[in-house]
Amino acid sequence: MISKNTYNMIKTWVYRNARDIELSLWKYYFENGSKEDIISALSYFQNDDGGFGNSLEPDNWNPNSTPYTTLYAISVLNDIEFIDLNHPIYKGILKYLYSENDLMEYGWRFCVPSNDEFPHAPWWNFNEEANLTESIGVTAGLSIFVLNYADRSSILYQKTIALVKNLMNNLLSGNSSGDMGIGGYVKLINALKKLKFDEYDYTSLQLRLNDLVRNSIENDISKWQYYCVRPSNYISSPQSIYYNENKDIVEKEINYLIETIPQNDVWGITWTWFDNNSKYSKEFAISENWWKSNKAIENMRFLKNFGYIEV
Repeated sequence: MISKNTYNMIKTWVYRNARDIELSLWKYYFENGSKEDIISALSYFQNDDGGFGNSLEPDNWNPNSTPYTTLYAISVLNDIEFIDLNHPIYKGILKYLYSENDLMEYGWRFCVPSNDEFPHAPWWNFNEEANLTESIGVTAGLSIFVLNYADRSSILYQKTIALVKNLMNNLLSGNSSGDMGIGGYVKLINALKKLKFDEYDYTSLQLRLNDLVRNSIENDISKWQYYCVRPSNYISSPQSIYYNENKDIVEKEINYLIETIPQNDVWGITWTWFDNNSKYSKEFAISENWWKSNKAIENMRFLKNFGYIEV
């Protein structure tokens, strides 16, 4: 269990180090904080075009709106279950998506050209060839938003229908899905079922996805100190459809998190900016601290959902 003393240690660290956006999320998930405070903090990262940038995703300091950073903001809204199409933050996101900025034939770009002008991790270097694969996750995520909230008569909606069809074909064909593609598919298939898109063979799609989830999880715990896929990438609570098949490795991650929490600190991140470290050493140090707050919240939510935090 995460004891009360350990919980208070983590809380103190977050209060001392987090940005307003992460601090408001901490308060919401663990202290009955308000959604309004999260929305207010999130709005400062939104641009006039309705998209998001401005280092909301800590590894990319591009102030311009990008598809991935906009999806990052959407994920925050989804997690706190805030839906209000009349709210300026939602109107802005729809405005950005209707503009079709960085929407290509294959989907929304993962990395965009203007990333190269600002401090960033190397995976945010603009690379159109890499986008062909790495776009899968962001395209899946933004497609869910469009299918749920965009005008069904719009060109954007029709383009998204075609993109989703291509994604489903790609999933069954066994082609690569990129770094965040499997997670994108997990959410997309769930959304398509809820929206009653009946033209897909969900039995085959789900079986394929079950295999991808299981096989992508790193089972060698000694490698978890490095960047790799852990069960929590896909399984956030016992209610997950992937939990029973992966129960043993989920329990190992729970134990791992409890055993590796540092004294008077929070969990570190498992990556650096690698080739960009020397060029952006100061910016990476700041990014690392932002991420630590983010990961503290993520890990504590995971442990809370499985009942491993003392109350």
